Amino acid sequence: MRPDHAEQPTMPSTVPPKSSAIQHGSASLGIVFMLLGMLMFSLNDTMGKWLVETYPVLQLMAIRSVAALLVLLPLVLRRGIMTVVRVERPGLQALRALLFAIDATAFYFAVGYMPLADAMIYWLAAPIYVAALSPFLLGEKVGWRRWTAILIGFAGVIIALDPSRESLSMPALVALFGSACFAFAIMLGRTLRTTPDTTLVVWQFVGSLVFSLIGVAVVPGSWKPLDPATILLPALLGVVAMLAHVLVSRSLKLADAATVVPLQYTLLFWAVVFGWIFFGDTPRPTVIIGAALIVASGLFIFFREQTLKKFRQADE
Repeated sequence: MRPDHAEQPTMPSTVPPKSSAIQHGSASLGIVFMLLGMLMFSLNDTMGKWLVETYPVLQLMAIRSVAALLVLLPLVLRRGIMTVVRVERPGLQALRALLFAIDATAFYFAVGYMPLADAMIYWLAAPIYVAALSPFLLGEKVGWRRWTAILIGFAGVIIALDPSRESLSMPALVALFGSACFAFAIMLGRTLRTTPDTTLVVWQFVGSLVFSLIGVAVVPGSWKPLDPATILLPALLGVVAMLAHVLVSRSLKLADAATVVPLQYTLLFWAVVFGWIFFGDTPRPTVIIGAALIVASGLFIFFREQTLKKFRQADE
């Protein structure tokens, strides 16, 4: 979506209308924000992979959530705390928050045992899961073209997973489960689209905090003394994640989804680069092939949905 602009008077053909120039500038800024947001998410993932070598996942999640909520607090107070407390369909809000908490926990667990790029592929497949489930859970119609893309995407997941005794490990299964939770959370987000972004993000981090604290209380060894040398890094993880959310949200307000959403696949590029630089990870050939199929499938599904949306709007 773009901000509304007042209609400008007609200009000579050699000079573009001011509103077009403004919209072009907004779209360009939206692209920059999306690219920066993906970079921030990649830094968050890289820091998480490094920190799980020092801190248990649940402890890391708890500190990350507290830091993110502290960053959000001034914004919540300015808008009024009741705008966060009084929400539509609180049951679905709580379920969405729980799914995101499981998703994040599964991701940090998975990257502790597998390369960043491998883990990222499973999460990039989430839109394919959403497209496959939407006819059954959301009542959306999916034609043969998108079903073909869905099957290709699933083939990519299987190729990347490379199911064998050596590769079909517990971290890989956890990654698949986490990406499925992420997909269900996305679907719930569609039903809660009238809820302000700030409210959704606050509930998301509150859910992560409650989930992680319960986990720390139940699972032995889930909390270790904080290392003075790295005590600020888990908190920085939450701040980086918050900045990434803000950048992505702002990007979608400045530019069309068709322009900026495909840029989310740059996550895979950064995962390969940072995995190689910081951890010496080299993607397996099956991962590269599977990633290509998943990205191609996801892009086709997205652009097909955008095309059908335009047709529906034209018929109205």
